[in-house]
Amino acid sequence: MTAFSVATAAYIVAALLFILSLAGLSKHETARQGVTYGIAGMVIALVATFILVVDVSDTLGVVLLLAAMAIGAVIGLARASKVEMTGMPELIALLHSFVGLAAVLVGWNGYLQHPSYGLESLERIHSAEVFIGVFIGAVTFTGSIVAFLKLSARIKSAPLMLPGKNWLNIGALAAFVLLTIWFVIDPALWLLILVTIVALALGWHLVASIGGGDMPVVVSMLNSYSGWAAAASGFLLSNDLLIVTGALVGSSGAYLSYIMCKAMNRSFISVIAGGFGIEAATGDDTDYGEHREVNAEETAELLRNASSVIITPGYGMAVAQAQYPVADLVRRLREKGVEVRFGIHPVAGRLPGHMNVLLAEAKVPYDIVLEMDEINDDFAETSVVLVIGANDTVNPAASEDPSSPIAGMPVLHVWEAENVVVFKRSMAAGYAGVQNPLFFRENTQMLFGDAKERVEDIIRAL
Repeated sequence: MTAFSVATAAYIVAALLFILSLAGLSKHETARQGVTYGIAGMVIALVATFILVVDVSDTLGVVLLLAAMAIGAVIGLARASKVEMTGMPELIALLHSFVGLAAVLVGWNGYLQHPSYGLESLERIHSAEVFIGVFIGAVTFTGSIVAFLKLSARIKSAPLMLPGKNWLNIGALAAFVLLTIWFVIDPALWLLILVTIVALALGWHLVASIGGGDMPVVVSMLNSYSGWAAAASGFLLSNDLLIVTGALVGSSGAYLSYIMCKAMNRSFISVIAGGFGIEAATGDDTDYGEHREVNAEETAELLRNASSVIITPGYGMAVAQAQYPVADLVRRLREKGVEVRFGIHPVAGRLPGHMNVLLAEAKVPYDIVLEMDEINDDFAETSVVLVIGANDTVNPAASEDPSSPIAGMPVLHVWEAENVVVFKRSMAAGYAGVQNPLFFRENTQMLFGDAKERVEDIIRAL
């Protein structure tokens, strides 16, 4: 059996393992198994690729491949071992940029080392593959860089509102279509340079034009882009595994983006088109009155007398690393006979499933962690709601104020509960830049400070 046959068989096995990985990751109970399948598939794919390179390359090629794998492994292990859960969204965005850059480099290599084809039609197909692959990769690269900068607070999360921004995006896409036709007919180097520049600028502008409130959708959207970039590289390299896995990542990322847009009452086309038709949030000068404050001892007394408690976590819980004392608080309350559950908004945090991962990490039972649709009707019958680090996902303006920038976005109806305690560091607006009238409701009290410290104070008071 030749090395090519071995590699092809290994690629099929790896592709099946990746499919099993996606299936496993769809449920909490099988997520760990899904990750194991994914790791196994990637190991098989790397070994198969190494065997293939050894068969067709000289010593220098093998050494270069080993060096690249070693450097990548060291960087990956170093970053993954140090990153906190709060930094995971920006790390993922940065990894997406690598996939985009790789697609650009593969596309340029496909042009510079142009294979010889007997048929003119095949020559034109190759040119189209090069051009499209470079365009998708460049958009993914700069778009992911901007997402990384926004998520890590290196640049402002507010959307970039250039004059005629939508026409700029449409113009760039129209230019890409025309340049592709031109390049297929006459594959000149200057055309490839031009489309690379246009795509880099478009990727930057697309994501820069999207506000912070929509960044969880952007991360999953860029995940989709990176998948299509990998698939484009697979066509250029005649690598079936890259095509299959790229299609898996691209389609699953697109579907996840669609689900999240539906959960946020956002137009899927508007978001992926760089916030087309979405206006920037404006400052809210409405006078909602005075907020009321509460301390840990008073909160503990509320919880002690409660029959049911719902906890709605957000990014603030992740920043404070409060999931561990929260899990301890839940255990103590349940031991006292209090019914405790979690209400998770689809876009809580900066990444799909961010809160679920944090709570699983703290050993919170899966059966008390409920999605928004499963728990929203129960708030009216709840004694106490603890809003720990959430803001935009519990904002009543989304359902009560048609003029609000987040109007129509489904949110957790925490204000319907008997008592609401909001854990926050200050009265600052949320990531979407919108003031939250929940903080000024008669049944709401603010517990200021670091969420982890305040939860620990409540436990001591209990």
